[in-house]
Amino acid sequence: MTEPLVIAKSGVIDLSLLPAMANRHGLIAGATGTGKTITLQTLAEAFSQIGVPVFMADVKGDLSGISRAGGGNAKVEARVAELGIDALNYAAAPTVFWDVFGKKGHPLRSTVSEMGPLLLARMLNLNDVQAGVLTAAFKIADDNGWLLLDLKDLRALLQHASENAAELAGEYGNISAASVGAIQRGLLQLEHEGGENLFGEPALDFNDLLQTDGGRGVINILAADSLYNSPRVYATLLLWLLSELFENLPEAGDLDKPKLVFFFDEAHLLFDDAPAALLQKIEQVVRLIRSKGVGIYFVSQNPLDIPDAILGQLGNRVQHALRAFTPRDQKAVKAAAETFRVNPNIDVETAITELGVGEALVSFLDEKGIPAPVERALIKPPCSRVGPASDAERQETIQNAVIYGHYEKQVDRESAYEILKGRASQPAAESGNTGNSGFDWGGVLEGVTGSGKGRGRQGVLETAAKSVARSIGQEVGRQIIRGVLGSLLGGGRRR
Repeated sequence: MTEPLVIAKSGVIDLSLLPAMANRHGLIAGATGTGKTITLQTLAEAFSQIGVPVFMADVKGDLSGISRAGGGNAKVEARVAELGIDALNYAAAPTVFWDVFGKKGHPLRSTVSEMGPLLLARMLNLNDVQAGVLTAAFKIADDNGWLLLDLKDLRALLQHASENAAELAGEYGNISAASVGAIQRGLLQLEHEGGENLFGEPALDFNDLLQTDGGRGVINILAADSLYNSPRVYATLLLWLLSELFENLPEAGDLDKPKLVFFFDEAHLLFDDAPAALLQKIEQVVRLIRSKGVGIYFVSQNPLDIPDAILGQLGNRVQHALRAFTPRDQKAVKAAAETFRVNPNIDVETAITELGVGEALVSFLDEKGIPAPVERALIKPPCSRVGPASDAERQETIQNAVIYGHYEKQVDRESAYEILKGRASQPAAESGNTGNSGFDWGGVLEGVTGSGKGRGRQGVLETAAKSVARSIGQEVGRQIIRGVLGSLLGGGRRR
């Protein structure tokens, strides 16, 4: 049985989160400047210490200090003394930095196909008719075996669909030039905002978010200070990550601790102006991903930012101070107070407006899954550094990561763009390939000989196998590749 995680203290009472209840999700709420970031850092660090990997977005850049040992902070020392803690065991947490733009972390990419039409329509802010045309375009690509890897693939596909709308209408419905034009304009806007960095290969391997280091869970931090300037892209990216975890992880049942904990900062962006179909998908993911061993923690200024259907599923609560200056603020205070299990010694509604920095109302689930009575408490400070790491420290962490060198080199294989533009590198007949010819066999040979940095022979071979599987279009080709590479990989996973 994994030991409880002490997160806060109320007098001499330790308020602990039970690891077995951590996948019942949670909420960290409070106004700006009340201490949510420190609570997030303390929670992430506690999960890491018991071997649970963490993923979180760093909107302000403050969380990068988790990669460095703490110490020398007068405010932290004062809080340690106030809590009656003998001493903090200052230490860094194993950290991997990610960045869509590839500047402050390893490049984090998806392919257009993996993102899918529903989430891409959300990212492009399409209406129902335009989203329907986008879905039809994806179906055309699937039926023809055309890979959609990056934005130029999708633009070429849309152009093809528009030019051949009459021939395609019987099978795929009306593909109007107006809708295609609106989608193309959305893609141009997305590209202007840096969205072309998000799509391409190598795409994120979700196993890389589930790593441990010396028995401690790796904390994956997405540098989101620039990405946050495009809030719809930011929210859709994190929702895609959640959806992919839900789709790819096997059922796990009740575990003594989660496989992964996912923190969603600025959670209101996920729900702002989201269509009903997307809200239903989010609710489904939150409800069912618990059985995959994943805990989701929403971080927001106001509990009202979270729809009731999802808010009711968040069993572990840390509520920092809220301000009651406006009618909406007063409603939020009342709503937050009503979600806690009553403690006769605390006037929760009044306490929420009186909490100091680093102080919170806390209620975690007990061993039976029942919320504990709310307590007013001080959050325990983290053992890692409070505040950002320097650029040099961040780069050192990036270059020392096991995965360094894998995502940094972008690959542009033959895909829909090359096929539709007639720019394939070789005709299939000349290459002797029955499928696409864009795969680099030199990468396979390089992996076999043991060269390449970071992942080693097994990782390179598995990446090559996945790349081949995506490249080969016909079933016979797939069977041949599985036969050739299956014995090399030994049927095992990379790590």
